[in-house]
This record gives sequence, structure tokens and C-alpha cells, in this order.
Amino acid sequence: MATRNFPDWIKGYIEFTEDSEAPTSFHFWAAVWTIAGALQRRVWIDMRKFQWVPNFYIIFVGPPGIVAKSTSASVGYSFLARLENNHFGPESLTWQGLGKAFEDAFYYAKYLDQNQEEKTMPMSSLSIFTSELGTMLVTEDQKLISFLIEMWDGKRKPFEHKTAASGEIKIDNPLLNILGCTTPSWIQDNFSPSMITGGLASRVIFVYADQKRKLIPYPDEVIADSSYWEMDGKLIEDLQKIAQIAGPYEISQEARAWGHEWYAQHWNGGTPRHMASSRYGGYFSRKYGHIHKLALILAAARRDERVIVREDLETALTILEGAEPNMLRVFESVGVAEEARNVNEIVAVVRAYGAVTVEELWGLLHNTMELKKFKEAIAAANKANQLQTIRHDGVPKITLRSNPT
Repeated sequence: MATRNFPDWIKGYIEFTEDSEAPTSFHFWAAVWTIAGALQRRVWIDMRKFQWVPNFYIIFVGPPGIVAKSTSASVGYSFLARLENNHFGPESLTWQGLGKAFEDAFYYAKYLDQNQEEKTMPMSSLSIFTSELGTMLVTEDQKLISFLIEMWDGKRKPFEHKTAASGEIKIDNPLLNILGCTTPSWIQDNFSPSMITGGLASRVIFVYADQKRKLIPYPDEVIADSSYWEMDGKLIEDLQKIAQIAGPYEISQEARAWGHEWYAQHWNGGTPRHMASSRYGGYFSRKYGHIHKLALILAAARRDERVIVREDLETALTILEGAEPNMLRVFESVGVAEEARNVNEIVAVVRAYGAVTVEELWGLLHNTMELKKFKEAIAAANKANQLQTIRHDGVPKITLRSNPT
């Protein structure tokens, strides 16, 4: 392949999004989803009974209208949509819609095996981008949830489903790559605790943010018009080259040695303190898979050779562990008791206002909780050292405790 314009496509993509207020984390994971969509099912890491494949379920979580979730995600979509032979799944997931979309995406991909012999493999790859996760994902549909779980796992099993209207659907080597956006309240209302502990949520990368990266009132002032479109052209050119990579990836010996060491430490070293709760067990057990799927993306972003080196695994681990505090913040919002939800609501409002009287705080929250529940949540937040009372101009006001214990 010809030399790429960017030694690392993801870094080039993040530089391209400097005119965005959205957090860098949003743009990084949008770039990951974009590369995954470009690679499709043409690349994999073969573990015999299963394969690590480059698909991700990524969900941007944040308050409405603050962190530009949909806007930042749509940048990745705009690149992926310009590639040839790329297929997008329906924004509303049903068995019938998925089956038809997979059938439309079916083709035979050519690749070179380890002996440099040309082979072909049947496959169907779909990428889905939805600015409102609630319009796509029906969490009560257990058959759909089970299918999403199976797609992430990369099993060597055809997608088979029978419908009364369409008959039997059977598709070899399907791959599903999802990028969605939603709010914390939607997660709380639609994700059950069981989905967190061992099901779909442990396979999802939740990217949470509640603040802008920086304020940019006029994005066209950040990057000159000519530079912007030049970068756009170079990024799409390099993404087209990435989309030509096909075949199995090898893990270098040095990378394997690192994997052996990390795997033993992961399982023998005990559960990390920040994952002590049993609700994180599903993610903890699949973290090794997340690392390798992300390492595959990083390798494709950096080089044409189908090899994963130690640096890819180390970088993947660093990125995941950097994302974990906010991922766990999303996990913690699911299945919490009513009092805990009320405490979180009170703390969020106090954080936004800085310092408020009890009367002012009740005036802001009386539509969301009863007075008795409000008083109980205030007491609980004080007991947990999340709030403190200060005197401001002689008036007692509630504010966040600077160093909660």
C-alpha cells in the first residue's frame, strides 16, 4: 500500500476535531468506531474457538445539549459514509430490519492468509450510528439483547433467525458495529442491574462527559478553511487505505509475553478496589477482550502490516483504564435506590449553582421529588460528606464539600 498521510490515523482525526467543544474522549472513540466500520469483518485475531473482531458497542453519555454527543459522533459517520461497499444498519433494531440489512451487506471478501495465499470468506458487516439510542435499542427485547451479545463475542457461528414473514435468515460471519448517544436518565430508566453484571453493558464502552472541553463560539475561526479541507481529504484517503487491510492479524511474541504477564496479574492479583462491586464483574472478565479488540484498531490506525505489537496492547490498556472511572460512573447509576438517585440529583444541582439555600434548592427540585424524600436525601448527602453548610453574607447555604471523605 502507498504511504499514509498520517502515521497514526486516530491522532490525525483528533487534530482534525480541534474545532469542536466536545471532549477529546468522544472524538477518540468516534475514531475507533470509524476504523472498525472501515475494517468490517475482513480482519480478525484467530483464537480457534472464537475470534477477536474489530467491532465495538460505544455509547456516548451526557446531559442533553452540553457536550455535543451527536455532533462529535457524526464526524466519524461522515468519514465512514464516504467509503465504498460500506453498509449501515437500521437505526431502529428489529429482527426483520437486521436480517434484511445483513442480507443486503453480504459479499465475499478476499484476503491473504499467513502463507500469502489468496482466500475468500463470506461476510456481512453493518455499522450503526444513532444520535438517540432510545430510538434504536429496545432493552425489553431479550432476543435482540442476546443477539447483540453474541455479535460482540465474535463466535464462529452464522446468524440464523426464523420469522413468520420472511422465513429463515442465515448469514455467515456477521459483524455489528454500533455508536450511539444518550443521557444518564435514559440509562437509568432502561438498563437493568442484570444487564450491567453479566450481559450487554459489560460489552459496551460507555464514554461519559458532562462538561465541554473548551468554549468555541465560532468553529470556523479555529482551523483555516483551506487547512480544514486539506486534512479532511487526507483523512479520507488514509481511511480508504485502512479499509483495504484484510486477513488475520498476528500477535508478536513480545506482545504475547506481555499478554501472558498481564493476564496472570489480572486474575491472580485480586479485584481492583475501584471494581470491588459485583456489578463490575462482567466488564472485569471481558477486559482482556476489550484490550485486544482495541489493540487491533490501534494497529490498523498505525500500520498496514497485520501484526499487533506490545505497544498496541499497552496503549489499549492505558486508554481503557483511563476511561474506566467514567464507565463505572455510568454503571453506578443503574439500579440504584431512590434515595441514592435523589442524592445524585441534589449534588448535581448544587454543583451547578455553587451555593444555594435549602429553600432555593427545594424550589429547584420540588417537581422531581417529595419534600420528605428531599429532606432524607439532604441528610444522606451530609452524612456521606458530599455537602456542607457555609455562611454567605450571613445566610446559611449548601455547597459541595471540598474534600469529601
